[in-house]
Amino acid sequence: MMTQAGQEKRAGNPIVVSLNEVYAVRRSDGQWRSAEVIQTRGILDTVQYYVHYTGLNRRLDEWVTPDRIDNIKNGNHMINNDEQPERKLTRNQKRKHDEINHVQTSYAEMDPTTAALEREHEDFTKIKYCDSIVFGNYEIDTWYYSPYPEEYEKCKRLYICEFCLRYMKYARTYINHKAKCDQKMPAGKEIYRHKTVAVYEVDAKEHKIYCQNLCLLAKLFLDHKTLYFDIEPFIMYVLCEVDKDGAHMVGYFSKERVSPDNHNVACILTLPPYQRKGYGKFLIQFSYELSKRDCQVGTPEKPLSDLGKLSYRSYWSWVLLDLLKDLHGTVSIKELSNRTSITEDDIISTLQMLNIVKYWKGQHIICVTPKQVEEHLKSENYRKPLLTVQQDSLKWIQKNKRGRPSKKQKSND
Repeated sequence: MMTQAGQEKRAGNPIVVSLNEVYAVRRSDGQWRSAEVIQTRGILDTVQYYVHYTGLNRRLDEWVTPDRIDNIKNGNHMINNDEQPERKLTRNQKRKHDEINHVQTSYAEMDPTTAALEREHEDFTKIKYCDSIVFGNYEIDTWYYSPYPEEYEKCKRLYICEFCLRYMKYARTYINHKAKCDQKMPAGKEIYRHKTVAVYEVDAKEHKIYCQNLCLLAKLFLDHKTLYFDIEPFIMYVLCEVDKDGAHMVGYFSKERVSPDNHNVACILTLPPYQRKGYGKFLIQFSYELSKRDCQVGTPEKPLSDLGKLSYRSYWSWVLLDLLKDLHGTVSIKELSNRTSITEDDIISTLQMLNIVKYWKGQHIICVTPKQVEEHLKSENYRKPLLTVQQDSLKWIQKNKRGRPSKKQKSND
């Protein structure tokens, strides 16, 4: 078997690369950045290194070839670590900067228990072996590790049926499966249809294998969610684009059947090919529409991904500013919560970001003039979603724990 040093020499790499050391690594955009080498693997006659870029979210970790690695001290390249000039940032400015630049929270910023759990999670999931998936008409680069069964876990590419979500190792198996698969939409029942947009409600008790496969697929693009097999307490809401060939999955969110913490979302994901098209905020709005029909306030389960935080803050800002522009006189946080089904804590954090709430005599008071609202409506904080839920197209009745329509819902329909 070829030694590591021999592999590097054959690849023309002038340095000896060691695990757990930091080097200059050329990213796919051509920029050099410091990165830690975490693992190696042999591909044909060469070796690849799995690297984590300093200060960036783990979804940007990748396998690289030896020619993209150099010694930091001896290299003649410029390291781009997005270092900011020294200046004092407010808490909100730092939060926004970190989210936009995908800066990972350091262990020092966490409480000891959270830090310990994060270290354990990172050790278990830090290496992503599956580089991409073939899904419908797309080949999608993956972001994170997902615990597929051992014989699939380390495949560089997986093939996944976009309708039944069965996963396969080989292209020929995938082609044969597509020719025979008679499922052209998600499992479960359609509860929303407007033009070409549909949402399917999938009960994990009734469709366990489909929901397990959905969670494994989602984990390739979500860092912290670890729900794979204990799924029966959950219901999945799968968003699709519908055409003559079937209902093509765009994204989904999962929700606990009964949540003592009023979580209206456990996991939420828009698949990469469909991002920046309004589907993320549509899913968020859809979750709140269900909360409204259930006469509950709701909040997503934490922690949110970096992209999830941006989407939720944008949605909350849109909803609250849209309400405030039409209100006259005073309004309380509780009133806003009752009208939107957004929790008071989420409303307060959003209004703090917008700088239109103050803490006075033990409570938060909204302090905003019509002119300030107008300025926010013209700013980047106010972004009307590209897609919105059409109330008349949502056919959904909340069920009680026994699976029957609740009396409250019966009387309202």
